[in-house]
Amino acid sequence: MEINKRNLLISLAYVVPALIFMLVLIGYPLFYNIKISFQHLDLMTLNNPDVAFAGLENYRKVIGLDSFHIAFKNTFFFTFWSIFLQFTIGFALALFFNMKFRLAGFLRGLTLVSYLVPIVITSLLFKFMFNQSVGIINYILLSFGFVDQPIEWLTHPELAMWSVIIANVWVGAPFNMMLLSTGLSSLPDDIYEAASIDGANKFKQFVYMTLPMLRPVIMIVIMMGFIFTFKVFDLIFVMTAGGPVNATEVLSTLAYKLSFDQFNFSQGAAASNILFFILFIVSLIYLRMVRSDEVM
Repeated sequence: MEINKRNLLISLAYVVPALIFMLVLIGYPLFYNIKISFQHLDLMTLNNPDVAFAGLENYRKVIGLDSFHIAFKNTFFFTFWSIFLQFTIGFALALFFNMKFRLAGFLRGLTLVSYLVPIVITSLLFKFMFNQSVGIINYILLSFGFVDQPIEWLTHPELAMWSVIIANVWVGAPFNMMLLSTGLSSLPDDIYEAASIDGANKFKQFVYMTLPMLRPVIMIVIMMGFIFTFKVFDLIFVMTAGGPVNATEVLSTLAYKLSFDQFNFSQGAAASNILFFILFIVSLIYLRMVRSDEVM
């Protein structure tokens, strides 16, 4: 009995600090954000002790904004193509380094450098590289005669989104590679040896053996990629700030502008809560997949 009581106290000593941390730094901001999304809180009412209740009015106004429709569409466009390219490149790199040639481990570690660099630094680097006047990308294209004049990578509405997608792919592809490499290394070699003896070539082994056995890892990589990509803010804000002409506006940058450019804190909170609700649903699906994978 005494031992059980002591074990309980030790367990609480580990759990309570983490619980306090989550309540103070995650729970309270989340609760406050939900609270002000149902109030009329702006720069004029910021210091009022009693802010008027607004019900769902802020959500109706935000959803009715033209910029919200653009940001909603851009968010899914940015997320889809980022995940597709990150996964494709990451999977190709994982298969390449899984061949276990000399220096494979060193080169695989080298590719992770892009994932380790702070996002703000990466954003500034790509902003400089895509610069129309002094960027290295235009310099290379002009030097080899691929183009006749500098390309407006970040100032042209049709190219700006693809520029930030390329930067995001550069950040996320190594993370995909790392997770998929772990999955590939856990596959048993004897099954491939038996398949080779039965006459299955590399392509058939990949389609009928590698992909089915990696399905749980692939699904988790895609779900995590969606969660990380859908809420990207810093990379887009540093590179384009949502411009030009809302071409790269996403839900996270729209929520920031509503709160800190227009000082309509309630509408900004409503926009961020819509983003949070979508990610919350995806997170529940992700947790369900992880649990079902553990049961299997």
